[in-house]
Amino acid sequence: MSPLDGFLAAFSPSLLPYLLLGVALGMFFGIVPGLTATMGVALLTPLAFRFPPAQGLAIILGVYIAAMFGGDITAILINMPGTPASIAVTFDGYAMMKQGRAGLALGINALASAGGSLFGLITLALVAIPLANFALRFGPPEYFALALFGLSMMVSVSGMSVVKGLLVGLLGMLLATVGFDPIVGYPRFAFGKPELLSGLSFIPIMIGIFGVAEVLDQVLQRRTLVAGLSAVTGVLGRLMPKRAEVRQVAPAFFLSSAIGTVVGAIPGAGGDIASILSWDQAKRISKRPEEFGKGSLEGLVAAQTANNSIVGGALATTLALGVPGDTVTAVLIGILLIWGLKPGPLFFRDHLPLFYEIVGICIAATIISGLLSVVRARGIVRWIVGLNRGRLWAIVLASCAVGTYALNNSAHDVWLMLIAGVLGVALRRQGFPPGPLVLGLILGPIAESNLRRSLAMSAGDWGILVGEPIAATLLGASVVALGLAAWQRSRQDKER
Repeated sequence: MSPLDGFLAAFSPSLLPYLLLGVALGMFFGIVPGLTATMGVALLTPLAFRFPPAQGLAIILGVYIAAMFGGDITAILINMPGTPASIAVTFDGYAMMKQGRAGLALGINALASAGGSLFGLITLALVAIPLANFALRFGPPEYFALALFGLSMMVSVSGMSVVKGLLVGLLGMLLATVGFDPIVGYPRFAFGKPELLSGLSFIPIMIGIFGVAEVLDQVLQRRTLVAGLSAVTGVLGRLMPKRAEVRQVAPAFFLSSAIGTVVGAIPGAGGDIASILSWDQAKRISKRPEEFGKGSLEGLVAAQTANNSIVGGALATTLALGVPGDTVTAVLIGILLIWGLKPGPLFFRDHLPLFYEIVGICIAATIISGLLSVVRARGIVRWIVGLNRGRLWAIVLASCAVGTYALNNSAHDVWLMLIAGVLGVALRRQGFPPGPLVLGLILGPIAESNLRRSLAMSAGDWGILVGEPIAATLLGASVVALGLAAWQRSRQDKER
């Protein structure tokens, strides 16, 4: 079988039922908070083994890609990221929903997510090995510099109060230190509680501070969960953007596609880092930076494009080097090994047609997911709008609790989610933005562990952080980013 035959085999009618099954299940795992793409792939692995590799991969990859689309839908409609990669979508997606532009936000979700995914997959097909080799050059100094670059975005996602944003970000970094020390393995801030030895799980806190906090805040204020939609008619508005809007968001789309693909190729980085990083960089090149966080089309496109374009980069690293690009591809490596397909440089020599079939399966899953997102958008919104307000609150809270408990079968995670929800309400009431806390939780441990590994490698010489070209470039970019953010903030203050 030639590479072209392998690519075309992905579109054969025999694979279509498996693709549809994977996409449908992926949408479910993406929409329900806590039931992430990683959990979906892990739970469906036994099912995939019942079929030959092509059919099994159609299910697994369908879940992987569709979950990204689904996670963005709940982020837009009810300010609740369905997956960690959808966090940055809440920055502008939910604001658009409250402005009565939910239809446009969902339409852009389908187009930007599909476009970003296709960009990453085409890149995968063209430059899989060079891209993966570049990612392999990342060591502790580079990872520390990348994490520091991400932490510099706290200023951008702090809204009008930089001081409050930085304080919340430091709180997130402090919470991330709970558990075993990443280098010497000594317990920190566990207070004798075994549940705290493994640290504070990120996903329950994310669900609590975004989803549960939103519901509790609305219960206290007696607001409707879908305030931007007509409670009577379920008016969604137009789905497709106009030509002028397409031209407006084009720079953000191409920039975020490139960032998402490269970040996806970096082992362990993930869609959450890619989407937040892309959102911040899109804001810096935008002619309307003041709209970001308030319903910006460019901000929404940047976040959605990036968290889908990582698929191509992550698969490049996984298949070319046998190193997982993210948590989903870590599970995928195990699946391939059980089938006797060992990822690595020899994978392209021994299974080149299968590689192109994988690319084709991902492209087909992207097209189906995009069409399903558009076709079912009105049905999803009408279902949400048609629910009684109290019943909707109960369903959302129950989904949060079930999804959180299913992570580790732990009631401790549910309590952590509820505490984070109460904390989220308190932060909102005092004008503290939740975004920096999420950044601190995600990037704090990466920065700490890789800084200490770097210093251990250099016997305490801090020069190692600027001795490597990639690390030095990222550190320089962090300084420039902070300087630009301070300058933009100063200019806005003078204009007011």
